[in-house]
Amino acid sequence: MNKANLLLAAVLMFSAPAGAQNETDVIGKQNIKLASKTMTPEALWAMGRISSYEASPDGKRIVYQVGYYSVKQNKSHHVLYVMNADGSNRQLLTHSAKNETDATWLDTETIAFLTGGEIWTMKADGTGRKQCSKTDGQVEGFKFSPDGSKVIILKSIPFHEVIKENPEDLPKATGRLVTDLMYRHWDHYVESIQHPFVADVKMVNGQWSMVNEIDILEGEPYECPMEPFGGMEQLAWSPDSKTIAYTCRKKTGLAYSISTDSDIFLYDVQTRKTRNLCKPEGYQEPKIDPTKTMKYQAVNAPENLKNNPGYDQNPKFSPDGKYVAWTSMARNGYESDRQRLCVYNLATGEKKYLTESFDSNVDDFVWSDNKDALIYFIGVWHATENLYAVNWKGELKQMFAMVTPQSGSGTQAGNSWADFGSIQLMNNGKQLLMERHSFTAPADLYVVTPNFKKPANTAISQITFENKHITDQLAIPSVQQRWVKTTDGKQMLVWLVLPPNFDETKKYPTLLFCEGGPQSPVSQFWSYRWNFMIMASQGYVIVAPNRRGLPGFGQEWLEQISGDWTGQCIKDYLSATDFAANNLPFVDKDRMGAVGASFGGFSVYFLAGHHDKRFKCFIAHDGAFNLEAMYTETEENWFSNWEYDDAYWNKDQTANAKKTYENSPHRFVDKWDTPILCIHGEKDYRINATQGMSAFNAARMNGIEAQLLIFPDENHWVLKPQNGILWQRTYFNWLDRWLKK
Repeated sequence: MNKANLLLAAVLMFSAPAGAQNETDVIGKQNIKLASKTMTPEALWAMGRISSYEASPDGKRIVYQVGYYSVKQNKSHHVLYVMNADGSNRQLLTHSAKNETDATWLDTETIAFLTGGEIWTMKADGTGRKQCSKTDGQVEGFKFSPDGSKVIILKSIPFHEVIKENPEDLPKATGRLVTDLMYRHWDHYVESIQHPFVADVKMVNGQWSMVNEIDILEGEPYECPMEPFGGMEQLAWSPDSKTIAYTCRKKTGLAYSISTDSDIFLYDVQTRKTRNLCKPEGYQEPKIDPTKTMKYQAVNAPENLKNNPGYDQNPKFSPDGKYVAWTSMARNGYESDRQRLCVYNLATGEKKYLTESFDSNVDDFVWSDNKDALIYFIGVWHATENLYAVNWKGELKQMFAMVTPQSGSGTQAGNSWADFGSIQLMNNGKQLLMERHSFTAPADLYVVTPNFKKPANTAISQITFENKHITDQLAIPSVQQRWVKTTDGKQMLVWLVLPPNFDETKKYPTLLFCEGGPQSPVSQFWSYRWNFMIMASQGYVIVAPNRRGLPGFGQEWLEQISGDWTGQCIKDYLSATDFAANNLPFVDKDRMGAVGASFGGFSVYFLAGHHDKRFKCFIAHDGAFNLEAMYTETEENWFSNWEYDDAYWNKDQTANAKKTYENSPHRFVDKWDTPILCIHGEKDYRINATQGMSAFNAARMNGIEAQLLIFPDENHWVLKPQNGILWQRTYFNWLDRWLKK
């Protein structure tokens, strides 16, 4: 459940299809006037959403993408802007109703972009538009070689390894004959997969064209990038444009469904030969028992770690082309293992892991031209996504961050804590172009001037203010952090988000926020559904604990949750709840609710049978309710295999597995005594909708006040504008009904 780049994926997954809009229905920036200073669902959906961005080769200009949404039309529109590197002279490049995305610089005056499933080019001022590719709208992503002579093109090809094609004489048949696992991913049946093609780029009569397409994975039944969220970041050109590094998990069916073992491959454009950078030649896959957790199989023995048995992805070449770096996990089947930074010497084959002293994940990185700071990366520590630098010696420096002492409390008027979302070099490596956001501020772009020798002198400058015209009209909540003692004597960081115009002499209804993942950080995220600013603006105090199982507090803290979903992490939730109820005079302990999605939804379902009257209502979105059913229902079987420790039918289960199934929330419905709202999407193949339906049905059959909000056309998220508004209204109507009496 814990995936990288979810925010960007959510933005792009609801791009309206090419040609779906009339030319007159252009959805653009909404210069709305709010009726009050209170954040509303309508104000939230009126905001522009910055996604991809890139600086020009000379560092003087930046092109970036913004998504705008129309609730009335129930559509999105993605547009491109260009501006100077200091944020001045911003210019809208998109003037039609068609989506324009994935902009990149070919040179200092030419921008390539994607629209209608084809690659186009234009001048930096938006003029001179020309179509480069002619694929009948099949292009789903692209990346030009550094010398501009070639381009990687992503296209989907038919795939029938696990779902057979129906007979030709039954063209209207809707049945699917499934022959193996991994037949669904996220929200769709797997009947096609992406392949990267490399093509020559030619200039013919003053116009770019692309010819001689070659499938890099020709004849191979594997996907690249990897489902469900992988994109062009999983492929990279070498500086000399002669080779391509790409990410691939070369498995299908059952083997795919229980393994996270992806590798980095090097493809020679001229010879068309491929070699695996993670495994030695002649490597033989160990046999795996699909019903036994990977944690207890020899595949994870220390002597095998050199073969990179876990997730390896997102390769990037060093500026001199001598090395490839990528993010690497050590254990197969564990999707939330620590993500380390691996550097591979192309000449010697030596691998070096540079971030061993950083007891958390490398979430994004970029090579530096700075001899002192070899690589810049972002990673979460103490609930913020910070900027770091590391050199060849593995010496690590945090460039700047808010101090989070493990005593007392910190408070920000508004909020000065923030997360970085991604990172790029600009201005010949002298600066970094980064996206930043927080609980109280949506994403904007920043230029960072790092100083490795004196990190305190690192400078940061905001260059976009995409939603300032809206946020300036709103009253902004304040944010605090507290360190709370847990039942086993440890210290846990808890975020408090307080209503605007907070009055500490008043008592407020309070929400315990239960994080998903189960190993996703409660850092300074900005969400267009689980948005703390709108919750606080509606008059609620938010208590968001960084309970056991969250990254940013060391690997021991992170891994404690695996095999113990209903143990210490639940105690941590209750420690945060009791701390707030008993020590914060502004928290009304008689008006407390618990809310969460995914693993957070599971947590809510479990708390419903174990809260001892602490809460007056619950909301569970896309949560697991029956773990035995969940074990075989989820499409990525490695997840439940690792987290539950064992298959439920095995008689020789581990103690953790037995405890997991015995403590499934559905076994405690007889103890439910509190109103509950269940929300689920029917296209959610990660946690199937039957889980939410079962919880709702069980509640009503036991006489519990309950509602079910079901979305036939949504997945694990809620992406359509009108569904998003309906979600928010239903959410707050339920809370207000039970907590504002």
